[in-house]
Amino acid sequence: MLTAIFLAQLSANAGAAGCAGADPAIVSAKVQNVAGNGSVNHYTLVGKVTNLGSVKQASNVLQFVDIYQNGTRLEDRGVPPLAPGQSYTFSYDWQRASDAGKGTTTMQFRLRMTSPSPPGSEDCNPGNDTYSVTF
Repeated sequence: MLTAIFLAQLSANAGAAGCAGADPAIVSAKVQNVAGNGSVNHYTLVGKVTNLGSVKQASNVLQFVDIYQNGTRLEDRGVPPLAPGQSYTFSYDWQRASDAGKGTTTMQFRLRMTSPSPPGSEDCNPGNDTYSVTF
């Protein structure tokens, strides 16, 4: 049974890795800076979206990184159309109490396409469109 699951996963990953087309992916996200201000800490989170595919995205692509905490969408950041290998860096500022424990906040970043139609036609591998950071 485990062998079958393993082989199915390998097959799915191989298909995703070899997709022909544009493949925007959130490849990293991290806390870049923390600044204390008494009872509040200000966090600067930075992430990167890279087109891992072999095709340039169309100039009319509208795509965003949505920022979530606990399933609630807080905000978004626009991402321009990307050529193969091209990256775009985004940032997000967040505040929380300075006495909040380490590892108690998780932010999730999700790539969302709204155009062209159908949405997602400029992303041949949606499996790499999310990234989480816990701090």
